[in-house]
Amino acid sequence: MTDSVTGAGDGTRAVRAGLPEPVKHEPTLPGPVFAAHFHLPGDPTGPYTYGRDENPTWTHLERAIGELEAPGRDDVETLVFASGMAAISAVLFSQLSAGDTVVLPDDGYQVLPLVRAQLEAYGVEVRTAPTGGDAQLDVLDGAKLLWIETPSNPGLDVCDVRRLVEAAHARGCLVAVDNTLATPLGQRPLELGADFSVASGTKQLTGHGDILLGYVTGGDAAAMASVRRWRKIVGAIPGPMEAWLAHRSIATLQLRVDRQNANALVIAEALRDRHEDLGVRYPGLPGDPSHKIASQQMRRFGCVVSFTLPTRARADRFLDALRLVDDATSFGGVRSTAERRGRWGGDAVPEGFIRFSAGAEDPQDLVADVLRALNESSQPTPSE
Repeated sequence: MTDSVTGAGDGTRAVRAGLPEPVKHEPTLPGPVFAAHFHLPGDPTGPYTYGRDENPTWTHLERAIGELEAPGRDDVETLVFASGMAAISAVLFSQLSAGDTVVLPDDGYQVLPLVRAQLEAYGVEVRTAPTGGDAQLDVLDGAKLLWIETPSNPGLDVCDVRRLVEAAHARGCLVAVDNTLATPLGQRPLELGADFSVASGTKQLTGHGDILLGYVTGGDAAAMASVRRWRKIVGAIPGPMEAWLAHRSIATLQLRVDRQNANALVIAEALRDRHEDLGVRYPGLPGDPSHKIASQQMRRFGCVVSFTLPTRARADRFLDALRLVDDATSFGGVRSTAERRGRWGGDAVPEGFIRFSAGAEDPQDLVADVLRALNESSQPTPSE
C-alpha cells in the first residue's frame, strides 16, 4: 500500500485512497480481477483462494473506504457487499440471535420494516423509536444492538451519536450507524464511538447511479469476523467490475460532495423563502430542527432536501413539470432526482412529501427549474 494520507485533506485522501504501491509500467489503479478461483497448490494459505471469499479488486476498494471512514486507524476493517441492504443485513443477522433485542429507528429506510419482520421470525425482539430527540434512548435497556440512521431517510432528523453510543456502551450494547446519507466526508461514526459504520455505496459514495454496492466498516475484530462469516455464508458479494467502478468513482467524491451539498443548501434556502410553507428540511439550514446537533457531529450536511406539497396531485404536477431533475428513486447522483416518497409505502410521510436529491448541475439552473415547476404546479389541471 502507499503511505498513509491521513494527514491530508479530504480531496487528497479521496484521490489517493486504496491505491497499491506504484510499479513501473503498471496502472495506478489496477483493473478489475475477474476470477472465481486462483492458483492454489498445496495447503490453502494466502489472501486469495476462492472468489466468494476475497478478490484483489475488493481489497483495494475496502482499503480506500477504510481510509475515508477512519483515517489513521490500522485496527479498522472494511467489507464490501453486493448492496446496501446486504451490508445492513450482514450486521444485523451476524450479531443477533434468538432471544436478543435490537433497537431500530421507526423513521428510517423503508425496507427496515421488512427486516424487522424477518428478525422477529428468527426470535429477535425488535424495539423502535424515532431518530429525533434521541428517542431511542428510552427503549435501550437490555438491547444487544442499537441501529442508528442519522440523518434519517427520508425525514432528515438527526440524533446525537456520541450520546447514544455512550448510553449503549454503558449497557453493553453495540452500536451501528447507517452513514449512507452523510458519506464518510460528512460524518465518521467510528470517530463518534460507534462500533460499525454501514452504508449503501449505491448512493453518493459512487455518485453516478450505475452501481449497487454496500459496505461495513468496524474496529472490533471479533464482530467484523462475524460479519465476514455472514458474507461468506450468504454470498452477498459485489462483482469485480462494480468494485472497480466504485473505487474509480471515489476519486471524485470530495468534488461531487461539495458541489452537491452546496446545491442542496441553495435549493433548501429557495424553498424556505417561498410564500408558501413547504415544511422544508435540510440539516444545513440554520433554522432546521436538526441543525444544532448536526453541526456538532457532521462536517458536511448531505445532498438531500425534503419538503411537503399540500396534496398528492400537486406533488405529481410538480415532478412532471421539472426539466432538469429526474423523477427517480435513490439519491446522491450527479444528476438531480426527486420523487414523491409516499408512492412506495413504508415511510410515514404525507402524500405530498418530496425527497429531493441535489446533483452537480449549476445551482442557478436548478433553482430556476424547481421554482418554475412549483409555480406551474400550483395551478390545478382542468380535470381536477
